[in-house]
Amino acid sequence: QVQLVESGGGLVQAGGSLKLSCAASGRTGSTYAMGWFRQAPGKEREFVATINWSDGDTYYAASVRGRFTISRDNAKNTVYLQMNSLKPEDAAVYYCADRSSSNSWFDYWGPGTQVFVSS
Repeated sequence: QVQLVESGGGLVQAGGSLKLSCAASGRTGSTYAMGWFRQAPGKEREFVATINWSDGDTYYAASVRGRFTISRDNAKNTVYLQMNSLKPEDAAVYYCADRSSSNSWFDYWGPGTQVFVSS
């Protein structure tokens, strides 16, 4: 059973930066991809970014492209989300997720970390 734990959330002013981390444990092998999602109050959970674990290919939601950067440390089984130029609309609970194969969607989810952005 893969366990994911996010960290790095908090309060930041609009225009500021935060870096989220997500450490994975319990894997018996590698994984296919990891990603970040977010959910704001009253809204559905939405995709933010994903990274392929083997070749590092990345993909972003249009709303964060150019401001957010997803990266990974394979040796530490950790994925990061560098968030720059934060906007009030980026405030949400951010969830890390693990996608074990290309034949499945994201299988495992972390409990989330809260990001607040003050205007």
